[in-house]
Amino acid sequence: MFRFFETLVDPYCDYPEDDCPPRDLWSFFMGYSQPFKKVFALTAFMSIVVAAIEVGLIYYMGRIVDVLEEGPEQMWAQHGTELIVVALLIVFLRPVLQAIDVALINNAILPNFGTLIRWRAHRQVLRQSVGWFENDFAGRIANRIMQTPPAAGEVVFQAFDAISFSLAYLIGAAILLTSADPRLLVPLIIWFGLYLVLSRWAIRRIGPASKAASDARSAVTGRVVDAYTNIHSVKMFAHHDREEMYAKEAIEDARITFQAEQRIFTTMDFSLVLLNGLLIVGVVGWALALWVNGQASVGTVAAAATLTLRLNSMTAWIMWALSAFFRQLGVVAEGMETIAQPITLVDMVGAKPLALTRGRIEMTALSHHYGRTSGGLNGIDLVIEPGQKVGLIGRSGAGKSTLLKLLLRFYDAEFGRIEIDGQDITHVTQDSLRRQIGMVQQDSALLHRSVIDNIRYGRPEASEEEAIDAARRAEAHEFIGELRDPEGRTGYASRVGERGVKLSGGQRQRVTLARVILKDAPILLLDEATSALDSEVEAAIQETLYGMMEGKTVIAIAHRLSTIAQMDRILVLDEGQVVEDGDHDALLAAGGLYAQFWARQSGGFLKTEDNDA
Repeated sequence: MFRFFETLVDPYCDYPEDDCPPRDLWSFFMGYSQPFKKVFALTAFMSIVVAAIEVGLIYYMGRIVDVLEEGPEQMWAQHGTELIVVALLIVFLRPVLQAIDVALINNAILPNFGTLIRWRAHRQVLRQSVGWFENDFAGRIANRIMQTPPAAGEVVFQAFDAISFSLAYLIGAAILLTSADPRLLVPLIIWFGLYLVLSRWAIRRIGPASKAASDARSAVTGRVVDAYTNIHSVKMFAHHDREEMYAKEAIEDARITFQAEQRIFTTMDFSLVLLNGLLIVGVVGWALALWVNGQASVGTVAAAATLTLRLNSMTAWIMWALSAFFRQLGVVAEGMETIAQPITLVDMVGAKPLALTRGRIEMTALSHHYGRTSGGLNGIDLVIEPGQKVGLIGRSGAGKSTLLKLLLRFYDAEFGRIEIDGQDITHVTQDSLRRQIGMVQQDSALLHRSVIDNIRYGRPEASEEEAIDAARRAEAHEFIGELRDPEGRTGYASRVGERGVKLSGGQRQRVTLARVILKDAPILLLDEATSALDSEVEAAIQETLYGMMEGKTVIAIAHRLSTIAQMDRILVLDEGQVVEDGDHDALLAAGGLYAQFWARQSGGFLKTEDNDA
């Protein structure tokens, strides 16, 4: 039975991706709810059926009270069959209908609805550009991806389990009281009006208060994760106290916003108890008055009393359900600030895969300043011929890393264009572009997976033997064989930790090199590829690096000028422009910036850091 309900909706079903998802809550829910339309309709119907049965039971208990006045023998003779049929319905049919209602909510909707939102939200966020991720905390993004699905599931749960049930129950109660005596409906209507006023008061405050509390919790998560992610810096600079106070500010803000939220609930609870007292006195008192005047039966009084007591117990639940409903809507609204952001860097309509034939790169009037007035690149005109090896040097902020990011289309250039083999990179698919480019970065972060998985990330279809061969060429095979993680996995099966923290900088760099060797892309970008290696290891893999470059178009950034002195060309960038272009000997003879850098270097290093935007 469980399997039947659990498979009514496939949370991973195909859907049209939207680069500009809806930003309002209703459209958000409607979009994600499309696969659940039929299940939602059936669940709403079952909630009404279950509520009708509950009201019917109260009505029938009142009828039994009236029947009892006829005496035992008369009651059984005239109503025996009816009582048996009703008993059988209560024992057998009612549990089945209740089970269907519960299974629809608990088994068909809740697991699948949350999964569908989490899956689609994760896919949506993964499509965002590198620049988008650089403008937010990874912890806050992850927190919103994780908290939005259960909050959305809670909204749906309350909508069917409480709101639709209670509305159906209230309508049934009104019908029951009207059938007994229309005047009994008056106190119910007055109570319901006051209840709506209280609900409206609470709802208007709970939504914003819940969103503020959710924002505050996300801020705490962001700050805490930021400290954990950079724990080496925290320890190295002995800034425990600063991090504690930094987190405390956010934690205190979360406490204050939560207090404001709870004040609303306390006020709501007190008001609700007062309203329910008026309901009980109004309906039961009026029913007693009618009975005294001979205008209502004992069964009517019993049914009215039972109904109001049931409503009394239900109203707190309904109010809390409404509160939870709108509180979770606030959480969803906060999550939408991340999930529903438009994708700004997209493939153009009709974009085709890059058809790389030779590897010729041409940049025309290329400018990019990250929306600022300085930094980045300024009007670059550059042609790199197929198979050419180009070294790129310059002071910090000269635009070297920006050039590589634009070539990878991590950003769209503000002005100008880049062409590969005559194809504008904005006219081809991003995935096809990046599959043709291999890159080794200065920050050699790894995935928290096994060593073999990290190497095969460069080419997932590669065999284990090919991955191990790439590790040998990157001078990584020997140290990998000695690895052992806390779970007892060894060698290539061992996990490397978050961002590869269980490995040294040089070890991470060699695993990264192995990954790029395995990828074997025709265009190769090296951004301080040997910066984390000691001289002995660098010398050992220098031949491998040159072997990697063979037959490829290469752009290499290096501060160790000796590593690029053998390049076909060396480009010197300064303030976003190419100021020198030539081979090592020609640039030395020209006596310009390159010659100054060469003269100033000590031990082969350029005395500047590469932190350019």
